Amino acid sequence: MPIELPGRENFLEDIIVDVTRTTPAAPGVDGEREPAAYSQVAAAELAGVSKFFGHTVAVADVSFQLFPGEVLALVGENGAGKSTCVKMLGGVYQPDGGTVRVGGEKVHFATALEAHKHGVAVVHQHPGLFADLSIAENVFAGQPLRSRAGLLDHTRMKAEAQRVLAQLGLDRPVTMPVGSLRISEQQLVEIARALVSEAKVLILDEPTAALTTAEVDRLFEVIDRLKEQGVAMMFVGHRLEEIFRISERLTVLRDGAFVDTRRTSDVTEEEIVKLMVGRALGDLYERSAAVLGDTVLELQGLTSDGKFRNIDLNVRAGEVVGMAGLIGSGRTEVARAVFGMERPTSGKILLNGDERTIKSAAHAISEGIAYVSEDRRGQSIVEDFTILDNATLPVVGKATRWGLISTKAELAMVQGPLERMKLKFAGYGQPIGNLSGGNQQKVVLAKWLATQPKLLILDEPTQGIDVQAKAEVHRIIRELSAQGIAILLISSDMPELLGACDRIYVMKHGDLVAEFDREHANQYDIGLAATGLHAPSRSTPKPAEEPTSAAEPQQFRPPRQQPGVATRGRTLSWIRQALGRRELGLLLALAAVVAPLSLLNTNFYSGDNLHDLADYSAMLGIVGIGQMLVILTRNIDLSVASTLGLAAYASAATMRTAPDAPLILGIGVALAVGLLCGLINGSVIAYGGVPSIVVTLGTLALYRGVLSIISSGDRVKPEQVPADWLTMTKEPFLGISPVQLSAIFIFALAGFILWWTAKGRETYFAGSNPAGAELIGIPAKRRTLTAFTISGLLAGAVGAMWASYYPFVDGQVAFGLETAVIAGVVVGGVALRGGSGTVVGVLIGTVGLLAIRKVLTIAGVPDQYLQAVYGAAIIAAVSVDVILHSRRNKAKGH
Repeated sequence: MPIELPGRENFLEDIIVDVTRTTPAAPGVDGEREPAAYSQVAAAELAGVSKFFGHTVAVADVSFQLFPGEVLALVGENGAGKSTCVKMLGGVYQPDGGTVRVGGEKVHFATALEAHKHGVAVVHQHPGLFADLSIAENVFAGQPLRSRAGLLDHTRMKAEAQRVLAQLGLDRPVTMPVGSLRISEQQLVEIARALVSEAKVLILDEPTAALTTAEVDRLFEVIDRLKEQGVAMMFVGHRLEEIFRISERLTVLRDGAFVDTRRTSDVTEEEIVKLMVGRALGDLYERSAAVLGDTVLELQGLTSDGKFRNIDLNVRAGEVVGMAGLIGSGRTEVARAVFGMERPTSGKILLNGDERTIKSAAHAISEGIAYVSEDRRGQSIVEDFTILDNATLPVVGKATRWGLISTKAELAMVQGPLERMKLKFAGYGQPIGNLSGGNQQKVVLAKWLATQPKLLILDEPTQGIDVQAKAEVHRIIRELSAQGIAILLISSDMPELLGACDRIYVMKHGDLVAEFDREHANQYDIGLAATGLHAPSRSTPKPAEEPTSAAEPQQFRPPRQQPGVATRGRTLSWIRQALGRRELGLLLALAAVVAPLSLLNTNFYSGDNLHDLADYSAMLGIVGIGQMLVILTRNIDLSVASTLGLAAYASAATMRTAPDAPLILGIGVALAVGLLCGLINGSVIAYGGVPSIVVTLGTLALYRGVLSIISSGDRVKPEQVPADWLTMTKEPFLGISPVQLSAIFIFALAGFILWWTAKGRETYFAGSNPAGAELIGIPAKRRTLTAFTISGLLAGAVGAMWASYYPFVDGQVAFGLETAVIAGVVVGGVALRGGSGTVVGVLIGTVGLLAIRKVLTIAGVPDQYLQAVYGAAIIAAVSVDVILHSRRNKAKGH
């Protein structure tokens, strides 16, 4: 059943039709159903499930049910087993005991894709998005919309994504790459992806951890409408006020075991906490009056163009100052400027009364500033490093003796802060990636405490951690402020700001619009100031106001335009998009290099020279398309030239042995050789798990060695093969050579497949985020195997062309050509990190670099200098392109 979202035309009708439906009552405290309750079958259920990882028990004998039209909250501390249960319902994990049921039927999900096909959609705690792909493509990843012809309907996906995201409050162009979004905005994209699926069961794992109050409100409005449509939902979260607001029932886990299921209306926050941690907690934000010292941080008119303007604030020793605001208001950007990660364009930063220019993060640390980033996984930890390694990252230099790291010295610096955090861990040598999110955050805090800061900037410090861990963090904050440390606290958790801070600044669209002291701060007025509905003077009491209609969320409507303006606007927009494309910048950069060099010898523009350049570019471009596919999957193929050479000699030798055979025999032999080489590479890399650079470096030598053995110094001469074989690649059709026609066809076909077909786009997904691709059912390994197979096949095809085009074929064919192929692809904008690149870019990069080499040769540059000048030209072209690309991205961000 499709999930109808706010704004759909038939949504009101659905509510009217469903209004007579009585929402089923919740099970009683003892777990038994009350009379006449839940006449329908549970939409999803875990019945006595257990999951083990080696000797570690993740969950044991856990049972709960999800019913249509309700929200079940799953609560517990970090490490209680919540995410494990989520992943068993979502098909990521398979239980080692017990049963998973969907719609009353026992199921066994081998993959997340199978769960999705059964109507189970999951919003995971850490967004599994694809940084290089657009927002629209991320929303429909794994479930693309198609036209009647079966091709991808990009126009409809963009429109639908824009509409859904507008309802969630994310106002960003859906064509921009999701990697340019902040972590909180990425979370909204992840939620949108789940909402557009045809889900009967929706599981939300920490969906609000990175969201502000306004975004949470919009999400809960959507959840209320989904309940009206009969969708069963499970909400995993740590903010108890949200649990009470959105759920009908809650299930409590502790240490991997089921504790109880209760009606939310029948319990208090204190009772839930006691069930979760086994004991009652004190006041989470208990705080005595601050004893303030001198001003530690003062900002005077601090400005960063396009991010924030004229920021005036101060933080005194022993004071906790909060910063509130919506996503994109500029809070984090101000913090990053103070920490030296971004350079402000004007204004002053004063530390202890002295003006400072913070040049880098290292400089900030030396000045006594510490910064806990909001993006824990992306910026605060190295998941493969141990707990101790992560905890000592900022201070590792102090633990070295004669250039060697002393483990004893490391422990001496961080053991106290780590023990204060009450970690749940096996030992300091345990990889931090194996810890729960809350325990990871504790290590991050301990890491910065080890620097003994004077100013501590905390950006969403309790995001995604449980109640007990949050209490520990706030206890640490109280202790640090009592010790005279100045603390700047950025948070989207309003109770946290109100409970922990002495003063609160509010930002909106890069401006600091309000300031509240502890006595006059309240959630309502802060919210009004953050949204711009009510902007009171700073440092004054804020009178309460009744809500007005202006506070209601607005429906997304496209702007009205006058006749004729729309057409001109579309034309100008198309021109701006064309001028902003990376390929145009690359073309201009290469032209800027080639044009002056070509003036050294005008023979470069002769017909014969341009024809030779076109043919050679066509052959390298075809091989480059194969290399592009491989690099898109986050791999590399160093063996393409060896494959090409082996295929060329094999096809030429075949035609010499059987001169009366049809030409297709020689072509078939070359294709078979390329196919075999590609399959060998792809199988070992995709399913053997061996890095591609290791495998293809080995097969580069292996295939070249096989060629040397079978050729044994032999050379196939033009008089030894049929004349038709030699003319096969030279007789033009309408003035275009067969080699160029082949390249045109392959480039066009590749461009079509990569843009208009699901499997083509999946190649980008598989390279951008292999783990995320597998999570939504995209077979990343299979796409990698396909890419290497096609790369080998195209190298084989060019091998046949090479053997026909050039008069002599021996064991040295295409020796060292892999450098030119890879250079053309990379210069053409195909990112070595995978998931980004275009066919047009490969064409421009290949032709441009060959043109540079050709013009240098014609200009008479000596061979001993040719490589150096050629390399310098490549660096110059790429540098110009990178600068242009960086400026375009910065402009888009503004």
